[in-house]
Amino acid sequence: MAVPTVTLNNGVTMPQLGFGTWQVGYDAVAAALAAGYRCFDTAEMYRNETAVAAALADSGLDRSDVFITTKLWNNHHGFQPALDAFHASRRRLGLDVIDLYLIHWPNASDAVNVETWRALEQLYAEGVVRAIGVSNFSPAQLAVLLEACDVVPAVNQIELNPSRPRLEERVYHARHGIATQAWAPLAKGGALLTHPVITEIAEAHQKTPAQVVLRWHLQHGILVIPRSATPERIRSNFAVTDFSLAPQEMAAVDALGA
Repeated sequence: MAVPTVTLNNGVTMPQLGFGTWQVGYDAVAAALAAGYRCFDTAEMYRNETAVAAALADSGLDRSDVFITTKLWNNHHGFQPALDAFHASRRRLGLDVIDLYLIHWPNASDAVNVETWRALEQLYAEGVVRAIGVSNFSPAQLAVLLEACDVVPAVNQIELNPSRPRLEERVYHARHGIATQAWAPLAKGGALLTHPVITEIAEAHQKTPAQVVLRWHLQHGILVIPRSATPERIRSNFAVTDFSLAPQEMAAVDALGA
């Protein structure tokens, strides 16, 4: 199944559907690779960069076949700490070049966010990362970076799903050429997957509720990184490119966040 791609604001192409690795290790990443995932989201804080690297190495895939994101943790904000943390992540991943590097969470200080972002700009200029971005930044925090720095973030990764659609953020991102990526796309607690609107659409398409929700993200142009430790769910979450939601179905799911 062909996964759609998104072209980031610097021309780098990224698979729209990726695999989130929070709280999973080698076995889940290996299962995701076997299912067809070629985009993986990890982070220093997840403590699994070496496991991700091992699964990728054992897959036998060429480096060019996979897209790897990792993220800077909060205790490495600032210029030199961010540089050092990046290179440590790069060593753990066994990569010469990381595809996307994100600031995992904003600092309370705008000045520190700018200093950290300038470190990422330097890494980008050196060619050791193909694209740079942020995670969990508000429009106001993004505006500070846009005013003070040279490189517009390629991505902002935020908690987003039909019950929390983050319309303000998505509009701001679109205005400034920043791709929106959703973490927790299936929402926390599972209530979204039992909602009658979702289950009715799933039955109509003979798909799972999770597949319907992931398809909603894709049709809105949102980058999405579902995660699971269960091989069956990993495979199921990847099987979302062989059907489409009709306009009235998209509108019904949109209304869940109204």
